[in-house]
Amino acid sequence: MSRRTNILLVDGDFRRRAAISHCLAGSDLHVEPFEDTAELVSRWPRDGMLLVHDSDDAINGLLEHMGRSGDWLPIIAFAEQPSIRRIVEAVMQGAVDYLVWPFEEADLAESVRLAEGRAQSVAGSKLREAVARSRVERLTKREREVLTGVAGGLSNRLIGEKLNISPRTVEIHRANMLNKMGANHTSEAIRIAIEASLVN
Repeated sequence: MSRRTNILLVDGDFRRRAAISHCLAGSDLHVEPFEDTAELVSRWPRDGMLLVHDSDDAINGLLEHMGRSGDWLPIIAFAEQPSIRRIVEAVMQGAVDYLVWPFEEADLAESVRLAEGRAQSVAGSKLREAVARSRVERLTKREREVLTGVAGGLSNRLIGEKLNISPRTVEIHRANMLNKMGANHTSEAIRIAIEASLVN
């Protein structure tokens, strides 16, 4: 690797953090260790590759943070003896690769090389989805129902009939929905709903 890659290591286990840092000492991979996601989020870096121990809700928490902030960094997850299901879940959540600990420096270097290649395309789609979800989460249940109706091509009158409310009330919910989502028009709200996987 021609340039030094910043590896942001998130792992609650001190011994493993020390072992990984030692393993990568003198390589082209510079390690910055963090005890947990909260510590990383409080000092969010401009660039680098996240190497995250797959425990609790660490990956999901980081993806939510990146969705809110708009600052995307690729995630390589790792664990000791992970099940195939766990690996698949982590990748589906947004990890660009998954390593089994203990791993060698060469394993991580190869993973970083692959992740850097994948990161651009994955980052774009995952970040758009995370940003869209955070916008949709601002909506009340009723506003979401109106958004689903709008995305389904229904008029205010038909949405109102479906929800047992007046078309005027639908209009108010629709205006609030657009405002909360930061959408200038209905087509933008529909795009956000699609990116958030709220509608197909």
